[in-house]
Amino acid sequence: MTRPNPVLPESISPPGRRMGRRGAFWAAASVLALVLWSSGAPSTLYPIYAAQWGLTPVIVTTVFAAYPLALLVVLPILGNLSDQFGRRLVMVAGVALIAASALIFAFAPNVAFLFAGRVLQGAGAGLAMGAGTAALMENNPTSSPRFASSMATVATATGLTLALVVSGAFAQYLPMPLFSSYAVLLVLSFASITTLLCTSDDRPARNRRWRPQAPSVPPGIRLRFSIATLSVALAYCVGAIFLSLGAHMITEFTQTANTAIAGLLLGCSAAAIGITALFLSRVPAHASVWVGASLTVLSLGLMAAASMFGSISLFLGWCIVGGIAYSFAFTGGLGLINQAAPEGHRGATLSLLYLIAYAFQAGTAIGVGALATSNSLSAAVGIAALSLAGLSTSLFVLMIVDIRKRQSDRDPSPASTERT
Repeated sequence: MTRPNPVLPESISPPGRRMGRRGAFWAAASVLALVLWSSGAPSTLYPIYAAQWGLTPVIVTTVFAAYPLALLVVLPILGNLSDQFGRRLVMVAGVALIAASALIFAFAPNVAFLFAGRVLQGAGAGLAMGAGTAALMENNPTSSPRFASSMATVATATGLTLALVVSGAFAQYLPMPLFSSYAVLLVLSFASITTLLCTSDDRPARNRRWRPQAPSVPPGIRLRFSIATLSVALAYCVGAIFLSLGAHMITEFTQTANTAIAGLLLGCSAAAIGITALFLSRVPAHASVWVGASLTVLSLGLMAAASMFGSISLFLGWCIVGGIAYSFAFTGGLGLINQAAPEGHRGATLSLLYLIAYAFQAGTAIGVGALATSNSLSAAVGIAALSLAGLSTSLFVLMIVDIRKRQSDRDPSPASTERT
């Protein structure tokens, strides 16, 4: 006699037009790609906005930072929303906010609209990122738990690469450069919503009354959560420099105003993230974090050298090594959470991870912009390189502590050995 499934509601077995588990996996991946597309779409356009409206570097980086700052508001309040109402519904709401942001950017008459657009992007990302990442993990079509975290990195890298290359090329070769790339983002947002609506309803069978709940860490995984969060935060901090000031750095240090070239250089970094992630599904999460932190230190040295010597080759090296480092650090961090977080708390745990990582990203962007405005862009880059190298050192220390803790848990103490 076959027992009915006590957990999944009947709506999980939808009519034939609904996509199955594999379809839900790739729909969630497309949402993560869209979130990063929206984040990167303005990056190659910041020098145009700055020239058109007379914006200083700190204003530009604060516009960029409005995105993670909005996340800092959304995630503590709504971080557990997808655990209560299902991943699909929350992803649809997040993508709808991204679509609204595209409209605001496309018709922005002044910098205030850029702030409004970035806030909507951040709010949409706050809803979609945690739910999308959890949906990837829960609909993983393979037996490898690391496949989902690797695909999360590939998806975000693909979205970011296309955003940088497309917006840079459109700005260089098409009329209305501050409109066309956002029109593409709007179309992609509607396509993503349509795809999500074709997936199965994934609301939990037992609905509790929802109430705002601060993201939290389940007991017993705090050290591993700290390592994972710091690894993702390190990737995001380097990404903040790429996305907020990368185009400015290329323009100022290499004396080129071609936005297509800037988009290609920055796109190389995002492409390196995705290509690297394709090979990480078999790499243990702890090893990925080690490699990510080590390569980040190397990329910071290349970044400082590129700003000092103004070499296109050094910029390309910075972009590629930095992208590879990002992929290892981000994938390793998500892999650790995938292993450690209980499924019923995964959305809230991921939301807290993103909350902290985006706080680091916002601080990095605003800090580097303020230094560039008060001193020089070259000095700001050097100070940022030293600061993030210190953050990498902190991650190394936590990893060593975790290794010793796991060895202690595995090996019996001398006292217990004597009693045996």
